[in-house]
Amino acid sequence: MDENSALIEQILREDELEYRGLSRSYNKDEEWQTVSYKKRHSKQPNSDNSLPDRRPDDGATTSDVFRAIEEHSEERRRRMSVPQVAAPVTGEGSKRHSDEDDDSDAEVSAAVVEVKKVKQKKPKKPKVTVAEAAARIDAGDLGAFLVDITGSYEKQEDIQLMRFADYFGRAFASVSSSQFPWLKTFRESTVAKMVDIPLSHVPEDVYKMSVDWLNQRSFDALGSFVLWSLDSILADLASHQGTGKSSKKVVQQASSKSQVAIFVVLAMVLRRKPDVLISLLPIMRENPKYQGQDKLPVTTWIIAQTAQGDLAVGLYMWVRVLLPMLSGKSSCNPQARDLILQLVERIFSFPKARTILINGAVKKGERLVPPSALEVLMRVTFPAPSLRIKATERFEAIYPILKEVALAGSSGSKAMKQVAQHILTIAIKAAGEGIPDLSREASDIFIWALTQNPECYKQWDMLYLDNLEASIVVLRKLSDEWKEHSVKDPKGDRLRETLSSFKQKNEKELKKAEDATRIALLKDADKRHKLILRKLSQGRGCMKHMVIVSAAVAVGAVVVSQNMQSWGMKKVLEIFN
Repeated sequence: MDENSALIEQILREDELEYRGLSRSYNKDEEWQTVSYKKRHSKQPNSDNSLPDRRPDDGATTSDVFRAIEEHSEERRRRMSVPQVAAPVTGEGSKRHSDEDDDSDAEVSAAVVEVKKVKQKKPKKPKVTVAEAAARIDAGDLGAFLVDITGSYEKQEDIQLMRFADYFGRAFASVSSSQFPWLKTFRESTVAKMVDIPLSHVPEDVYKMSVDWLNQRSFDALGSFVLWSLDSILADLASHQGTGKSSKKVVQQASSKSQVAIFVVLAMVLRRKPDVLISLLPIMRENPKYQGQDKLPVTTWIIAQTAQGDLAVGLYMWVRVLLPMLSGKSSCNPQARDLILQLVERIFSFPKARTILINGAVKKGERLVPPSALEVLMRVTFPAPSLRIKATERFEAIYPILKEVALAGSSGSKAMKQVAQHILTIAIKAAGEGIPDLSREASDIFIWALTQNPECYKQWDMLYLDNLEASIVVLRKLSDEWKEHSVKDPKGDRLRETLSSFKQKNEKELKKAEDATRIALLKDADKRHKLILRKLSQGRGCMKHMVIVSAAVAVGAVVVSQNMQSWGMKKVLEIFN
C-alpha cells in the first residue's frame, strides 16, 4: 500500500506539473507555445498501456485505486482539452498565415523594387540659375501686371507692394536654394561684389519700370514694406544659423524660393527711396533682432543699397549703425572690422564723393558725421602705439574726408557755433589722455572750434583747471604754430583776455597746490601764457608800426601827386635815385 500511495502521489504530482506548465504556456503574452512532456513523450507510442505498465499486479483494490487515478487524470485532461484542441488549430493557422505572409512579403518586396526602379528612371528637373530666371521676366507683362494691381487696389498700397513682391516670387520660383546660397555668398564676398547680388541679373527695362512704379508709392507704405522684407531675410538667416549638421539637408530644401525675390524688390526700394531706411533707424536701434554681429552681412548689404541711391544716406547710416561697432567689443573682430571699412571705402570711391558729402554734410537737420562719431573716429585712427593694428592705416586713409564732413558747414552760423562748442568738449578730453598722435589731432580740432565760435574761449576758461594737461597741449600748439593762427585771428583780443584769466587762476592755484606734479603743470602753463602774450604784444606793435608806415606812405603819395605836374620828369628821377 505504501508503494501504491507513493506511486499515486508521483502520478498526481506529474499531472499537476503538466497542467501548470501548460497553463503558463497558454497565458504567456496571450499566445500559444509548444509544450514538451518529457516523461509522457518517452512512452507516447502506447498511451493506453502507459498506466498499466507502472501498476503492480496485486488485486482489485489496486485496480480500484488506479481507476480513481485514471478518472482524476481524465478530468484534468478534459479541463485542458480546450487549449490542447486549440493549439493545433492555431499552429495550422499560423502556418497558413505564415505561408500567406511569405507570399505577400515577396509581392511587397517586388513592388518596392519596382517602385525604386521607377523613381530612379524619373528624370531630374533642370537647375535654373538666378540669371536664367531673371532673363525670362518680360517687361511688357510686368507693366500690365502693375497697371492691374494699381487699379484693383487703388487705396491699398500695402497690398500693391505685396503683390509686386509676389510677382517676382513667381518669376524666381524655379531657382533652388543651391543656386542662391545668399548667406554663404555674403560671407565670402567683398562689399563690391555683394552689393549687386542678385539685382545685377534683372534686365534693365524691368528694373527701370519697377523703380518708376515704386517711386509713386507713399513713404509710409514703402517703410512698412522694407521692414517686412528685412524681417523675412532675418528669419531666413535665423533658420540657417539655428540648424545643425544633421538638419543641413532639410534647411536647403526649406530655403524659401521667394528669398531671391525679396532681395530683388528690397534692393529696388532702397536704391530708389534710400531715405526710407533713415525713417526706420529708431526701430533698428531699439529692437535687438536687428542688432548683433551675426547680422552684419545683411546690415552691410542694406546700407550698401542705400549708398547706391544716395551717398549721403549711405554715410549717414554707416556712421550710426556700423561705426559704433568699432568702439565696442566687436572691434576686436578682424572680419567685422574689414567689412565695415570696405563699405565706407566703397562710398568714398564714387566719383566726386568728397564734394557730394561735404556739400550734403547736413541731412534732414542732422549732421552726417556728428561730434560723437568724430570722437570715435579720432580714437580708432590715432590709438596708442602699442594698440596699432593692420586696419589703423586704412582708418588713417579715410579719416581726413570724414573729418572734413564732420567740420563742414557755414562758418559763423548758429548751427556751426553749437557744433563747435560740442566738439571743443570732446577735443579737450582727448588732448589730455597722453597719447601723442591723439593729442596733436585733438588740439588741432580744439583750435578750430575757437575760430568758429568766440564763446568757445569762455568755455575753455571754465574747463581750464580741470583739464590742465590738455590746455598745455593746446597752448604749446598755439605757440608753435603762431603764424598760422595769427592769420586766422589777427587781433587776438579774446585769446588775450582768456590768457590773462588763466594767469590769475594759476597764481591762486599755486598758492594752495601741494602736489608736485600739479605745481609743475601750473608753472609750465604759466610759461606758455607769457610766451603767447609776448607774441600778441609783438603782433600789436607790428600792427601799429605798419599803420604808421602806411599812413606816411599815403601822405607822401599825395604830396608827390600834387607836385608831379610842376616838377619835370628829370627832377622826379633824381628824387627816386
